[in-house]
Amino acid sequence: MQHAVIKTGGKQYLVAPGQKLKIERMDAKEGGMISFDEVLLIMGDHDTVSIGAPIVKDAKVEAKVIKQGRDKKVIVFKYRPKARHRKKQGHRQHFTEVEIQKIIA
Repeated sequence: MQHAVIKTGGKQYLVAPGQKLKIERMDAKEGGMISFDEVLLIMGDHDTVSIGAPIVKDAKVEAKVIKQGRDKKVIVFKYRPKARHRKKQGHRQHFTEVEIQKIIA
């Protein structure tokens, strides 16, 4: 099975064809295709490894957009003792869920 390490949204992901993952929000329609050009590493079927410096030349990973959404709410609570300081804040992160279709080396 072929694997690749891609960089998107300031994070790195180890991906394989058929894998579903949530990434930082991208401008794409549901059902559309996305191409990741920043491929840092490709591991092939027969112990072949291509390491980029910093990216692998002419390599890309294609993925299908499954849905756009927002994660569950995360509560951020700041408290300072003896100062009467309390601050409660919530945050919901936008995400894009994609399914990896193929890795082009």
